[in-house]
Amino acid sequence: MERKNRPEYALVTGASSGIGFQYARVLAGYGYNIVAVSNEACMEEKAAELRAEFPDCKVRPVVMDLGRVEAAGELYDLCSSEGLTVEVLVNNAGVYHDRDFLDDSEAFTSLILLLHCYTPAMLMHRFAPDMEARGRGYILNMSSVTSDFGAQRLSTYSSTKGFLRLLSRATHVELRSKGVNVTCVRPGAVATTLYNLKPAAMKAGLFFGYIITPERLARKGVRALFRGRAQITPGLYTKLLDLLVRLLPTSALRLIRRLRIF
Repeated sequence: MERKNRPEYALVTGASSGIGFQYARVLAGYGYNIVAVSNEACMEEKAAELRAEFPDCKVRPVVMDLGRVEAAGELYDLCSSEGLTVEVLVNNAGVYHDRDFLDDSEAFTSLILLLHCYTPAMLMHRFAPDMEARGRGYILNMSSVTSDFGAQRLSTYSSTKGFLRLLSRATHVELRSKGVNVTCVRPGAVATTLYNLKPAAMKAGLFFGYIITPERLARKGVRALFRGRAQITPGLYTKLLDLLVRLLPTSALRLIRRLRIF
């Protein structure tokens, strides 16, 4: 794809690795300058990688902990003070592990609620009015295939992703006529270190197609965003899993639990 330089910025959270970094790459390829946000110090190095690949792209790395009530306001104020016009907002930052609800610490539960619910909603609340005023803007929220069902050992994760899914659908309807599109992306397993999969399991998943690469997911997500889609669930296996689990009665899930299948 030939890069067409734009003056506007795409803001991507969780941009230092995995899916977030690929979103930044794809959007840079579309011609956007990038505000790359992460709580990891390596964000500066990843910004250098983006500049090397896209020499005409302006990259503003921001090292910030988004798991705080003040984070969205601070990030918006930073962009405003530096005159960065954000046309694309990608709410991607998050955390994951499979653990029973009561086995999670209070600190982790607070963090996942802030990262998956509060901060994305507040970023939308801050940036969307500016997009609306300009009559053009795009918001992509990273949900999960688990957002349609309460998965045991993923209770908080799936619930917070459900919040993002519902928020995305409602705001898609509210903002579309004002020139702002909101898209929800609901992937299944992605080939990142987030899930702590063994190399053999990762390789098998990629071979059989039930695990998607971050690069492919990012391209599918951005394509759906610019096409005005309200929601996508990438991958046939993910769609089938979504359908199957939603059809299972709660008694079947309890049986799976007793048999220690998951």
